[in-house]
Amino acid sequence: MTEQIVTGQWPIGTKLPAQRQLALSFEVNRSTVQEAIDELKADGILSSKVGSSTYVSNDSWNILLKQKQPNWQRYIESSIHKPNYQTIQLINEFEQNDTVIRLSTGELSPSLLPTEEIHASLQQLQFEGKAMGYSSPQGSLKLRIALCDYLLKRGIKTTPDNICIVSGGLQALQLIALGLLETGSIVFQDEFSYLNSVHPFQSFGMQMQSIHQDERVKKVIQPLLRKRQGIYYAIPTLHNPTGGIWTIEEKESFYAMCQSLQLPIIEDDVYFELSFDSPTPALKSFDTTGQVIYIGSVSKTLSPGLRIGWVVAPTPVIKRLADIKMQLDYGSSAISQEIVHYWLTSGLYEKHIEQLRDELKRRAYLMENLLERFFAGIASWKSSKGGFYIWLKFNDPIVTTEFFMKSLKHKVLINPGYIYEPKDAYHIRLSYAYASDDQLEQGLLIIYELAIQVIKKFHESDD
Repeated sequence: MTEQIVTGQWPIGTKLPAQRQLALSFEVNRSTVQEAIDELKADGILSSKVGSSTYVSNDSWNILLKQKQPNWQRYIESSIHKPNYQTIQLINEFEQNDTVIRLSTGELSPSLLPTEEIHASLQQLQFEGKAMGYSSPQGSLKLRIALCDYLLKRGIKTTPDNICIVSGGLQALQLIALGLLETGSIVFQDEFSYLNSVHPFQSFGMQMQSIHQDERVKKVIQPLLRKRQGIYYAIPTLHNPTGGIWTIEEKESFYAMCQSLQLPIIEDDVYFELSFDSPTPALKSFDTTGQVIYIGSVSKTLSPGLRIGWVVAPTPVIKRLADIKMQLDYGSSAISQEIVHYWLTSGLYEKHIEQLRDELKRRAYLMENLLERFFAGIASWKSSKGGFYIWLKFNDPIVTTEFFMKSLKHKVLINPGYIYEPKDAYHIRLSYAYASDDQLEQGLLIIYELAIQVIKKFHESDD
């Protein structure tokens, strides 16, 4: 019967033949026809009135079409990976819109990327047939050897066997979640955390536990570790989103605490090269017991499009992460690894970093002047120590979803504090790394004017 409707043999409104005739046509008992009709009536495909004939319902086509399609929404809602906040989905969408001022984006402006130099360096690369194939599980050996020399500048002594090349820092976190932690593990993080804006751990059943800086003590963490695995995610150098840098004393104290608790540490160190002053040594440089899993990348310095980062960890950890990576993507881009190796060993990378740091310092100075000009009476901030960000804090809790949407309506895209700490309503992560000088001024002026309107309403409601 449904085939007759779908193929158009029985259009909407068709009066069905008598049940006896249908039984003869289909070569079944009349009781079978009656059961089929009752079932199709229950589904809304057929209809009839008491004492009258049976007809094809007006909505039968739509009902049958839905029945033939998978219920993708049910699949989506029951899937493992958690959806991003709506705000972050909008940020990801509108970052592709060239008419929007990207005032908070965690990416270098195209004008700051060494595009021409990367193109020119391609002419210097000698690709062998093997180099164009799939990468080895841990990544290019010559790149890992080059990284051993490069990491010495960070105070980290390691070997190629203790390095795994990954497709950026985010993949490193995903591999750690998949390969090292059990469901229900606790991932400790700072009060404001980049991890809250992505879900590398949450989607696999890990519990996130924010720790205030003055609470990094045994009495807070130790009770939570009695029955569960744990790991601490930290960005000690140029923290995302706050831009803070731990002192050497803070790093030593933190490492000692985690060592006494046997609590592993993930050190995300992707911004350290952009520090305006000489950065303090990495946590990994203190590590004598394999306590620290170290993450580095060229996404914040050379090009996010290359998708090259690295993990430094004890050999068993590296082997495990490499095995999972091969199951997921069969290795990072061989061509990108060749490019990064060439830049690290030719001196081009260090030269680029020096120029980039100078330009970011100039941009930071410009933004701080603009903040002083517009926001001095309504917000506070600290001078940038490097990287991309200034963490702007309003005196009043005005940074809500409504404020974000108003900013977007005025073609200014911001990263509100609540994507890093859901209860926060005071902060905006501002970036001076992407927008042009004119866009910075224009965008900050728009945010200031919107803030003044909201602050006025906020205080009127108090009165």
